[in-house]
Amino acid sequence: MALLTCTDLSLGYEGRIIVQGLCFEVNSGDYLSIVGENGSGKSTLMRTVLGLQPPLSGKIETRDGLKLTEIGYLPQQTAVQKDFPASVTEVVMSGFCGRAGLRPFYNAAEKAEAASNLEKLGISNLAKRCYRELSGGQQQRVLLARALCATKKMILLDEPVSGLDPLVTNEMYEIIKDLNTHSEITVIMVSHDIDAAVKYSSHILHVGRDCFFGTRDEYLGSDRFALFGKGGSDNG
Repeated sequence: MALLTCTDLSLGYEGRIIVQGLCFEVNSGDYLSIVGENGSGKSTLMRTVLGLQPPLSGKIETRDGLKLTEIGYLPQQTAVQKDFPASVTEVVMSGFCGRAGLRPFYNAAEKAEAASNLEKLGISNLAKRCYRELSGGQQQRVLLARALCATKKMILLDEPVSGLDPLVTNEMYEIIKDLNTHSEITVIMVSHDIDAAVKYSSHILHVGRDCFFGTRDEYLGSDRFALFGKGGSDNG
């Protein structure tokens, strides 16, 4: 069942069109990687899907009861965010803000779910640590646990392995794939790594002057992959 459908989207800012005529859909259980050149509109598409900025034209629809406030989001971090002076538990629990509405306190079920997500990502031992004291890989796991607290259906990840060393990068990819496969979380991920995209994804969206959307196997046979797939990077 389609959770998200984008029809004839044109994206941009300040009147400048970056992508136009974009059409794709994401079904429950899909793992969609969004790839493309620098400045092609990958992160702009993420922000538009989340309702953080409007499309220039076209339509975005959510289905199966999915609300925009119930999509988990792991954005690219800024230096200020990496230095955030809160405990790991506080950061993870903040993922419930969209679901909690005006409630001033988290309830027992939410606290239990946060603890479960910390355990799921292997970071229960960090619960009382200060977020800014963690390594980059640990911080990304915390933010992924936070994203899971916002949703039971779909997470959006904007280059979640950026700046991580190769070992931690591989661990992060495996964690995300495990969430997709065993926790049945639908994944949409912006990536600059085409090798990883075709290894882990069920579908690929390549944005740019000529957009492509299809299954991983269809992408491997496409002109887009023939042009950008060599070397394992799209200069993203």
